[in-house]
Amino acid sequence: MATLILVRHGRSTANTAGLLAGWTPGVALDERGAEQAAALPGRLAGVPLAAAVTSPLQRCRETLAPLLAARPELELHTDERIGECHYGDWSGRKLSELSEEPLMKIVQQHPSAAAFPGGESMRAMQARAVDAVRDWNARIEERDGSDAVFLMCSHGDIIKSLVADALGMHLDLFQRIHVDPCSVTAIRYTQTRPFVFRLGDTGDFGSLVRRPAAPEPVASDKESEDSGNAVVGGGAGAA
Repeated sequence: MATLILVRHGRSTANTAGLLAGWTPGVALDERGAEQAAALPGRLAGVPLAAAVTSPLQRCRETLAPLLAARPELELHTDERIGECHYGDWSGRKLSELSEEPLMKIVQQHPSAAAFPGGESMRAMQARAVDAVRDWNARIEERDGSDAVFLMCSHGDIIKSLVADALGMHLDLFQRIHVDPCSVTAIRYTQTRPFVFRLGDTGDFGSLVRRPAAPEPVASDKESEDSGNAVVGGGAGAA
């Protein structure tokens, strides 16, 4: 079946402010995110793309803008099923405050049981994203053949849940996966199993270097990692 390239949106203003954006309108790429998006066409140079599918949220559309400018022939589709998790009442709040919520322990350790107040469950988030991928796989393969490659631009928790599905991991283990802003993950689907060829590839190993926690208001991924917790929503990546 077709090969899927998953791109997480570039670093956003919510990432650097330490906010859980969710579907909050008006969340754009910050300066670093715009630079990451501008580099995407070069990183994908030579990779033929049958189509691009994006989350409807602004930060994803801005991430794909340079790629679409470089490839005006590339079809762009929007699919709400790969939009960010509906965090409900948690949307727009500081991650530092949310870390004190009793639900955060469930989100970190038993996400298949987590449902956000006024929002959706993490099970529902994964199910809709997997359905979207399967639908687009079938559509692209029927039109362009089994060697086709297509791209989806989405969000940290969505991509992590798709990787967990591809690896046959229970959703309760998906917090062990990390994808930086504008990272590329590649999954090739076959009739019997998916194969993960790239995971969170940015071409930059700076995020592996241990560094002091960043001062406020920039959110520190290191602080969450040191506590053993994943950064809900995906984090800001390397500085």
